[in-house]
Amino acid sequence: MSTSLLYHAWGLRGYRFESTGFAEGAIVFRLRHNDNSLCCGHCGGLTFMREGVVVRRFRATPIGGKPVWLELPVQRLWCAACGKTRQVKLSFADERRSYTHSFERYALELGRHMTIQAVAGHLQVSWDVIKDIQKRYLGRHFAKPRLKGLRQIAIDEISIGRGHRYLTVVLDLESGAVVFVGDGKGTAALEPFWKRLRSSGAQVQAVATDMSPAYILAVHDNLPQAVHVFDRFHVMKLFNEQLADLRRDVQRSVEDVEQRRLLKGTLWLLLKNSENLDAKKNEHQRLQDALRINRPLATAYYMKEDLRRFWCHYLKRSATRFLEDWIARAKASGIQMLQKFAHTLQIHRTGLLNWYEHSISTGPLEGTNTKIRVLQRQAYGFRDHEFFKLKIYALHQTSYALVG
Repeated sequence: MSTSLLYHAWGLRGYRFESTGFAEGAIVFRLRHNDNSLCCGHCGGLTFMREGVVVRRFRATPIGGKPVWLELPVQRLWCAACGKTRQVKLSFADERRSYTHSFERYALELGRHMTIQAVAGHLQVSWDVIKDIQKRYLGRHFAKPRLKGLRQIAIDEISIGRGHRYLTVVLDLESGAVVFVGDGKGTAALEPFWKRLRSSGAQVQAVATDMSPAYILAVHDNLPQAVHVFDRFHVMKLFNEQLADLRRDVQRSVEDVEQRRLLKGTLWLLLKNSENLDAKKNEHQRLQDALRINRPLATAYYMKEDLRRFWCHYLKRSATRFLEDWIARAKASGIQMLQKFAHTLQIHRTGLLNWYEHSISTGPLEGTNTKIRVLQRQAYGFRDHEFFKLKIYALHQTSYALVG
């Protein structure tokens, strides 16, 4: 085998080929150091004494489906310059690793199209070897996302398992990249992010969150100059949750069997946007029949549909008048659920109207949370929590279907 082939096939320079062997279905290429390439592995000094060799094997990219090993007696040297005894550094493999750089690149490329288990089976190595390769690569490229250019961000938490286990995720709304993943939820989970953000010098202009008091306090304390926008999705989600509770109470209070039958199964009709009702399934008529049974339920439904118009105005001034009118009608309705929700909107009035200064929401982050759930489900969970977080950081640059 020529020295040129060693270089072009596996990136080996400074070594010479000795022989080829075959062992347990694998191909073994035996190599030697070129004497003129030896130097101290600690300081690079050229004045040394040989202190023996350690025979090591390194996995290389396979040939024709057969595993390939590179066997090299690694020279140990005592350096006169620094007085240390070290193995010489290898140009084709990292320290304390039993595979070459070319093998690592090949495994990473396969990982873009296959699961870790599939890559490990194809290369005939353990699952942990491929996982270690991916984790080191993700750690080098995504462990500390750049925060300097952040201008608009969204913050939300996601449940990742039983026992109330949460992650708090911060998304750059301009690039779509996850810039922070914190353990737990609430203000404590965001402390490392605020610390890094202050040191980065980023000038965040707007933040989108739900109406959680924890997020309100955190943004107020750490980004007092930023515009805090309460997310449209979470506002409507909160209203729909209360509307579902109202429908449940109405169904329990109705004594007529026929009316109960009409109310049964209408939850999703109430929560659907009116334009999405399916005429072929007669959903509009079914909804009207259910609303005729109870006036408060009908009022709450039509108030929900009306509230959606808040985000459709062109000017903040007209949106302000609309919101004030909606709150007044809700309070005058005599329906406790609407009165309670009107009070909530009144308290968070400024954050709602801030949408007309920065039209942002946590919608892109909700999409990212869906990707995280798919990532976790297809991997059947992650034993290594840090590896899971690195996978999340890499979501915007990789296909989320390619997981552990």
